[in-house]
Amino acid sequence: MELVIRNNTNQPIYQQICQQIRTQILSGALAPGEGLPSIRALARDLKISVITTKRAYDELETDGLLCAVAGKGYFVAEGTPELIREHRRQEMEDHLSSAVELARQCGVAPGELMELLGILLEEQSV
Repeated sequence: MELVIRNNTNQPIYQQICQQIRTQILSGALAPGEGLPSIRALARDLKISVITTKRAYDELETDGLLCAVAGKGYFVAEGTPELIREHRRQEMEDHLSSAVELARQCGVAPGELMELLGILLEEQSV
């Protein structure tokens, strides 16, 4: 797991950690059940406070992306595939909403937009 902390941003370090780990989980780079570095090891590697690392892990656990196992550490939550699917669906809906808005601005009729979507789907399945 690779994390990059940027000091030239206004975003707090714990949020940078959360965002990067969240992205890696949702992209599938970190698989369900995969262990994360211990809080102390991550803090040492990033040269940050243990408290900052703990805060990031706690937030990810609250979001349901990580689970803590007493005496063993933090792991990517097993229910993550459903979260990934839901995240991808939301991302798809956002893109489709943008496409619908652009079509409206360009005067493209709903039937024409559906036809274009059908063509694109056919091209992708080849």
